[in-house]
Amino acid sequence: MLATGAVLAVTVGCSAQVVTDPAGGADEKAGSGVRIEPAGPASSSPSAKPAAASKPPVTPSAEPSKSASRKPAPPKPEPKPKTVMASGAEGEQVRELQARLRQIAHFNRAPTGYYGSVTADAVTSFQAKRGLPLTGTTDTVTWERLLGMTKKPTAAELRPPAVEKPAPKPDPRCMTGRVMCISKTSRSLSWVIDGKVMSTMDVRFGSQYTPTREGTFKVGWKSRHHVSTLYDTPMPYAMFFSGGQAVHYSADFAARGYSGASHGCVNVRDEKKLASLFGQVRTGDKVVVYW
Repeated sequence: MLATGAVLAVTVGCSAQVVTDPAGGADEKAGSGVRIEPAGPASSSPSAKPAAASKPPVTPSAEPSKSASRKPAPPKPEPKPKTVMASGAEGEQVRELQARLRQIAHFNRAPTGYYGSVTADAVTSFQAKRGLPLTGTTDTVTWERLLGMTKKPTAAELRPPAVEKPAPKPDPRCMTGRVMCISKTSRSLSWVIDGKVMSTMDVRFGSQYTPTREGTFKVGWKSRHHVSTLYDTPMPYAMFFSGGQAVHYSADFAARGYSGASHGCVNVRDEKKLASLFGQVRTGDKVVVYW
């Protein structure tokens, strides 16, 4: 028998339990007097450490998004303007360009439909006034700006009536027969039949290095769609009178006027008039070139 107040340790499972005598003494019993409590959780063991208090979840700090850290993409370069018309072009669009430039005082002559140096200079003048690159070429930007500042040309603006200047008094050699009477002084060609002037048109001649010959000649042959074999340039409505020299239409003369010169031929700038004359002149008709 153990002393009163002694404590009996009974091993049940894996934990130690305390049995207390109801009368104040402690007794070791194996019967029903022994109260055995079920093993508690590990936390009831004297040697077990108390469970750590649960901590609130830690919210990770927000990381900067990749899109925020990226540098803004550089702006895409604007597409380069495309060429609409350039030197050497011919046609109705060129005529419209010239008429529109004429409306705002950048082209000071009748439209010709040929894009030569005069037209290029007019385009450059327009570009300079509007702060555009000075190319002399009509690109999409130049063309759109011009369209926005001008109106659609009328038929009269596209093809203004020619102003007839008085025909000079013909040389005496021009007074008989059918004659192309060409004056270097007045820079004109008159079509004369038996002393009567039928029509007159502006002409230009060769330079001092390639002068147009003077004298009396005859039309040797005609070529409607002639191209020079020496200079590889068109010579429409060509009427040859002295070797390789001929009366013919010149798109360059139509565009540049007297700022240029021929290689010896007689250039005509009014194509419509020359086309009519070409139909009337015959092989063998007289040609007189004089001062």
